[in-house]
Amino acid sequence: MSTVQRLSANSSVKALAGFAVAAVLLFGVAPVALSDFRLSLLAKFLCFAIVAVGIGLAWGRGGMLTLGQGVFFGLGAYIMAMHMQMADAARLGEDVPEFMVIAGIPELPSYWQPFASAPVAVLGILVVPALLAAALGFGVFKRRVKGAYFAILSQALAAALAILLTGQQTIGGFTGLSDFRSFFGFRLDDPVNRRMLFFIAAGALLAVVAIARQLMHSRYGELLVAVRDQEERVRFLGYDPANIKIVAYVVAAFFAGIAGALFTPIVGIISPADIGVVPSIAFLIGVAIGGRTTLLGPVLGAIGVAWAQTTFSEQFPSGWTYLQGVLFIVVVGFLPAGLAGFGPLARQWAQRWRPTRDPALTGSAAITASVLSTGAPVDRTTTEEAKVRAR
Repeated sequence: MSTVQRLSANSSVKALAGFAVAAVLLFGVAPVALSDFRLSLLAKFLCFAIVAVGIGLAWGRGGMLTLGQGVFFGLGAYIMAMHMQMADAARLGEDVPEFMVIAGIPELPSYWQPFASAPVAVLGILVVPALLAAALGFGVFKRRVKGAYFAILSQALAAALAILLTGQQTIGGFTGLSDFRSFFGFRLDDPVNRRMLFFIAAGALLAVVAIARQLMHSRYGELLVAVRDQEERVRFLGYDPANIKIVAYVVAAFFAGIAGALFTPIVGIISPADIGVVPSIAFLIGVAIGGRTTLLGPVLGAIGVAWAQTTFSEQFPSGWTYLQGVLFIVVVGFLPAGLAGFGPLARQWAQRWRPTRDPALTGSAAITASVLSTGAPVDRTTTEEAKVRAR
């Protein structure tokens, strides 16, 4: 077996071990150690982590600053919410959901009707965000729009969708959709079913991490990094960078749609406030803090930031936003690789400031090597004194 094959095998073994540890923590330790409320809260954080995995692929590996992931998150969430609302109405013998009756809407809108079917709703969750991302990516990347222009465009898209949904009373308006009673036939007020939602979210997170890892370690992953670093050189070699970017953008949207669909039954409400500019930036902050170029950095960063927001916003409701902004600035300015890159950076600093100590060097040679390692000018007097002592 060659060296490359042995390294690949070791990498696979480490990955399998990591997935095994994560599975034990999520499926074994968390349900026992956490209360039902904390477990539901962790399930919500796992949804954010699923979005973060896609951002890590598109931004960390592809260099696309995606400030509009709330759009795809919202599409998946609203499709799931529409299906759950119609399922509850059918169970009660009503033609339209309860909020439409209160709002005086007598008929079900035409774009609601396809999602009354569970298979169609699941297919829409998987396909609609990906198709929209493919259409946007084709229009943007084929025109070679990148950098800050792409970031502003994606952020404007998230703001436009939030404003559009706010004015649509048939989708709940600014209050959104809530008061869900069941999830594909399972009652949401049953604690056992609430735990089932956590297990589904945990399984989905492990699945998307596995997909992202496979993409990162494939030939496509190498091309994606090459496009990020040397796009013109990749084009010169005969590849179309636009197509490579579109794939990563579509995969990130696909992950976000799944996360949104799980977020709706776990939290019990979806509104324009959950999919606008602020949530999209919050997704990005978690990825940046965790480490956008790594596989697990976005996951841990998203969960950590969401946990900190829930914990500190209760005690410091007006100060958490400022703390979050300062943390983001510090990480971007001083730790570009995020907290995941702090370990390698610390080792580099330690090696840089560690004096050179070679047993073979004595006298003036040892002093010269030590001085050169610190970068200070050589003191000739000290060197001559060392020579005399050595004699």
